[in-house]
Amino acid sequence: MSRPERRLNLLTGDWVLVSPQRVSRPWQGAASEAAPRDRVTHDPACYLCAGVMRAGGVRNPEYKGVYVFDNDYPALLPGLTEGVSDDPLLVAQAEAGLCRVICYSPDHSLTMAGMSPREIETVVETWTAQFVELAARPEIGAVTVFENRGEMMGASNPHPHGQIWAQQHVPNEQVREADQQRAWFETHGQTLLSAYLARELQAGERIICANETFVALVPFWAAWPFEALVLPRRSVTGLDELTPPERAGLADILSRLTRAYDRLFEVSFPYTMGFHQRPTDGAAHPHITLHAHFYPPLLRSASVRKFMVGYEMLAMPQRDLTPEEAAARLRDLT
Repeated sequence: MSRPERRLNLLTGDWVLVSPQRVSRPWQGAASEAAPRDRVTHDPACYLCAGVMRAGGVRNPEYKGVYVFDNDYPALLPGLTEGVSDDPLLVAQAEAGLCRVICYSPDHSLTMAGMSPREIETVVETWTAQFVELAARPEIGAVTVFENRGEMMGASNPHPHGQIWAQQHVPNEQVREADQQRAWFETHGQTLLSAYLARELQAGERIICANETFVALVPFWAAWPFEALVLPRRSVTGLDELTPPERAGLADILSRLTRAYDRLFEVSFPYTMGFHQRPTDGAAHPHITLHAHFYPPLLRSASVRKFMVGYEMLAMPQRDLTPEEAAARLRDLT
């Protein structure tokens, strides 16, 4: 591919401009220092480490595996029911919910890339248990499992951890994806992401790594340079529908993908990662397929990132490195 083209994001309906002729342009922009990797296994100043007093006045237990607690500074609060505004020009609604923190390990120095597949499988099992518990609450309509890794992505603490936000209404991105998946399902009688995965497996050029139950690939419509999509080979609507072998397979793919990221520029790779799954309203939602998005910002090196500014903010996402080239570079490192 050597000419500009736009590609349709099947999950959102947005277009992405791919401009491979720009990939060799000179760079004179910012190149910040890559943060050094922290090798301290326990930091008494870290509020996520075992046995440490958190800012809210609660002391963490001497946990040995995965540890979950309610966020001391949550973005959502339980019990809100009253509307805020019924002005048609100033629309606002109360949004009830809760936020939790999931510490992946007591070892402060780890990242997911440094954890074993079995250790990651324990995290997957915790995500699943949390989803089941929160989905059963009548006031919760959606559960979002995610992780911000690295200072570049706004992580406030280097300790290996992620978050779960459970809220009353389904958030914007998940609504858009659900609508696109529903439209495809009603037209074609099959799930969108199952059909898409079959096409990608046939082509092979955007596959990063795969096992018997999960596949990681750079989506055809990727906007971020080394964006990845993690898909199950068997269409399931949520983490709770995965079998034990599938949970192990997901952990294996997460391990292989994050290790490949770290090898790409020899740095602890920053990213935002999260799972999209069915709403928790009790309906079946057979059109929805569980999947995970990885959005890493690095572009040219450990210190040069992609910025979504200018044209991207005012018009549409644009990328220089093609998804096929990105996938090939990551595939060689798995």
